[in-house]
Amino acid sequence: MRGGWWLAAAAAGALALSAGAQSKDSFTPMPLDSGFGPMNVSQPPTPPDTIIQKFAAKETEFRDALNHYTYRREARVQTLDDDNKVDGEWYEVDDVIFDSSGRRTERVVYAPTSTLQRVMMSPSDLQDIQHGYPFVLTTDKLPEYNITYVGKQKVDEVDCYVFDVAPKQIEKGKRYLDGRIWVDETDLQIVVTNGRMVPDDTKKGQEDLHPPFMTWRQQVDGHYWFPVYTKGEGILHFAGGNGYMADDVHIRDIVKYTDYKRFGSTSKIIYEGQDITPQQPQPPSGQQPAKPQQ
Repeated sequence: MRGGWWLAAAAAGALALSAGAQSKDSFTPMPLDSGFGPMNVSQPPTPPDTIIQKFAAKETEFRDALNHYTYRREARVQTLDDDNKVDGEWYEVDDVIFDSSGRRTERVVYAPTSTLQRVMMSPSDLQDIQHGYPFVLTTDKLPEYNITYVGKQKVDEVDCYVFDVAPKQIEKGKRYLDGRIWVDETDLQIVVTNGRMVPDDTKKGQEDLHPPFMTWRQQVDGHYWFPVYTKGEGILHFAGGNGYMADDVHIRDIVKYTDYKRFGSTSKIIYEGQDITPQQPQPPSGQQPAKPQQ
């Protein structure tokens, strides 16, 4: 997010959003709710490096499966005043779908005029909403991160391995998670992500800052854990610029992911006069790893 002074200089309708001026390696987690049990810091029987390789392979499999699903994303970004009341909001509902040629695309369903006054949505904010908050740690991303085993912890009724994740280096134009992930001990998929997307731009007068967030996943097809809810919240400190005073802005992000449906072809496979087209699984109500704070 970008600071409010930017509003006067930006063209009408431009997007921007900025959060607290923290360095890329000063991870400030969201507070955990009562669904998290005590941490067991003893080493697991299986070497952590082996667990990392296995869950990254499973995350790669999940990412490929997700690319065959449609879903709706409802994103809300709010500023709150000193009384914790909303004084500005950006809101958008998008359907992640496939076009007639089978290409994955996004369709805006509803996007009222933003009422944000003290911050603006930036390209990095949109990138975080689209790709960062539903974080997936695939095998090809492993070389980009330092991954440290923390311990084992129960999230509601789900036994999880816990890892700290931080980027080894920052490449221009790319976003990274700096935080912590909880990996289902049985399914070897991420069920909760807690951290911040980095880097922030902390240069005076052009800060582009981002709050800590948590994302919860849920089993929706009996095999994979899909993102269902993200909440980000924090006080973002803008140093100001061009004569504007410094300002602290309370930011809250909420993203909901619903209506997961597997995209299937309308064609049929006929063999010896019989329809043998594979049946697509219907998403049953699934297991929830942790109860999101509304």
